[in-house]
Formats: sequence, structure tokens, C-alpha cells
Amino acid sequence: MEQNITQRTIEIIKKYDFVFQKKFGQNFLIDQRVLDKIIAAADIGPDDCVLEIGPGIGTLTRCLAEAAGQVIAVEIDKNLIPILGDVLSEYHNITVINEDILKVDIQALVDEKNGGRPIKVVANLPYYITTPIIMGLFESNVPIDNITVMVQKEVADRMQVGPGTKDYGALSLAVQYYAEPYIVANVPQNCFIPRPNVGSAVIRLTRHKEKPVTVKNEQHMFRLVRAAFNQRRKTLQNALHNMAELNLSKEQVVNALKEMGLSETIRGEKLTLEDFARLSDLLSE
Repeated sequence: MEQNITQRTIEIIKKYDFVFQKKFGQNFLIDQRVLDKIIAAADIGPDDCVLEIGPGIGTLTRCLAEAAGQVIAVEIDKNLIPILGDVLSEYHNITVINEDILKVDIQALVDEKNGGRPIKVVANLPYYITTPIIMGLFESNVPIDNITVMVQKEVADRMQVGPGTKDYGALSLAVQYYAEPYIVANVPQNCFIPRPNVGSAVIRLTRHKEKPVTVKNEQHMFRLVRAAFNQRRKTLQNALHNMAELNLSKEQVVNALKEMGLSETIRGEKLTLEDFARLSDLLSE
């Protein structure tokens, strides 16, 4: 079966004289076991509507169409649209949209295709744009059950680690505020054509039904988080004071830290999500 996917992928590339676009970060998955793991992890059934980002030549799309009620595939590369039209012609539950996912009104699609009910998102994401896509999905408050994506291995690690580790940062906090991350599988470079320069991982982000912390002002909290990790070697009081848009004095930060029972020389990487929420509430009063 694996050999078949590899052969099929090469045949399609040759048939259409397809040229990989570096600017779109295109790497096509050619391993059936990994495809199966993605479908299983996303927990897709016949009642589901799936949004696929970056279908490429439709290898994963076909698997999704066989498992789901319907699939919306959003592809930015116009050269892939005729290929997708051809290779997916036998399926009647797929809608292909030639658009940049960051510019798509996903809520309108969810309303139209799934009656406003939560969708599942599956993607083999271009690595240069992983964070904006995932954060865009969460911040838009579109109803999503889970997001199961192939990302760069170190990005997957960053999404799930806790305080005090070198990978812990703004992305860890943002993802964990919205979802429960779980690494499904590590994926070696030889599972793709062309081979990427880095290892990959499939990660499932299950949307929290209720956020793990309550905070008065989400945006303010994430401004603090960004400031803390923009200068992660600095103490928290210096990092927050240095970010002009926050307009905070060192004294304000030190007083808030004292109230929380934290050292005034603490760095941002030691604070939990709960700590940042509490700090944000104290500093926005």
C-alpha cells in the first residue's frame, strides 16, 4: 500500500508536470500508516464535517472523504486545483476552495456546510505558517472540536511543554489556553516527497469546553506573555517594563509579583498559565 502511495504521488507529479513551490512549503505525505494515524487521531466519523488545510494532491483528502460526511479542502496553490478536481472526481462529499486559509471566512463555511455545529480540522501544515494558522483558528472562536495537524517536531514539542523547560514559551501558553495538546506520532523525513529538512510530528489539539483559567482581559494577558518571552533572558519586571505598549513601571510589576508570592527576579519561563492570568488581572486593575 505504501509503495502504491509513493508511486501514485510520483505519477501525478509527472502527469501534470507539477513543480513544488518553496514559498508554499509543499511536502506531500506518502506513508499510509501516518495517514491512518491522522484519521484515527482526529476521530472522524460519517457525521463529521472536516476542514482540511493544504490538501496538496489530495492523498489525505481521499482518506478524509471516505471517513467523514463531508470535507472542505482549502488550497492556496492555484496549480493544484485542476489536479485535485481530477484525482478527487469520484468523491461527491468534497468541496475544494482555492484560497489562502488566513483570508477565508471559516465561520460562514461552518454555517453553510455544517449548520454551525463544531467541525474538525485536519492539515499537513506548511511549517513557515503553522502558528498564525493555529492561533487564527482558536482566536476566531469558530466552533471546532479538535485540530489534528502535521507540524515541525520542535513546534509540536513547544505546544505541549510546561514551565521551566527551554521549549516553553508564548506558543505553549496560547495553545494550552485554548486546547489540550497530545502528540500522536513522530514522523521521519522519508515519509514525504520532497523530504523536508526537519523531523515532523502529528499533534492533536482538543478544544477545551471551558478554558482552564479565567482572566478579565485575554488580550492583555497575551500581551504580557509576548513581552515576557520576547526577552526571555531578562527578569519579568524588566521584560514587561521594556514593552512600551504595556506602559508598566517596574514598581507595578514587583508589587503584583509580591502579592502573588513570587520573587521580583523571576523570569517569565517560570510562570504557569494560571500565574499569567492572575498577573494580568492584577496589572490591569
